[in-house]
Amino acid sequence: MTTAADPTVFVIDDDDLVRAAIQGMLKSVGLRAETFGTTQQFLSCKRPDGPSCLVLDVRLPGVNGLDFQRQLADSGVGIPIIFITGHGDIPMSVKAMKSGAVEFLTKPFQDEDLLNAIRQALDRDRVTREQQNELTELRQRYQSLTARERQVMGLVVSGMLNKQIAYELGTSEITVKMQRGHVMRKMRAESLAELVRMAAKL
Repeated sequence: MTTAADPTVFVIDDDDLVRAAIQGMLKSVGLRAETFGTTQQFLSCKRPDGPSCLVLDVRLPGVNGLDFQRQLADSGVGIPIIFITGHGDIPMSVKAMKSGAVEFLTKPFQDEDLLNAIRQALDRDRVTREQQNELTELRQRYQSLTARERQVMGLVVSGMLNKQIAYELGTSEITVKMQRGHVMRKMRAESLAELVRMAAKL
């Protein structure tokens, strides 16, 4: 029984035998795979929400794998990609890696090499997702601050003292102290250092 949080390996290759071989190999190590003969089939499928990566053939009908990598990036799909090809050359692999590919494997490749690349890609996607979730949560906390509390937070993380902030905002030190407390509570920051880190991420 798989859940949405389970990792998924997507495979796009126009060769039925290659797709079946990769899917069988992944199944044998307990990984879920979804395979496609074309990039269009991949784009029209509903992708689960868990960590994922894409094993992509370079030569495909209708679209080159490297062009598809760029299309995905342009449309904001940040899935880690492992290229496989029977006709690779060095300039092609350099271009793929510069554009963020995890690995570029020439057929026939060792199962272990592909598996290592897939594990690396899934780990990368997990980390990215955690960071995105953390950032989304931080933004929600920041949205809960009033306009004045945001001003106070900006001045606090710039290193100003309460009395300097009070002078800057034309208010009393006690009011600033209260607002600073609200900021710390709403942002769930345990310390000034943590608040500064949060501000840097935002």
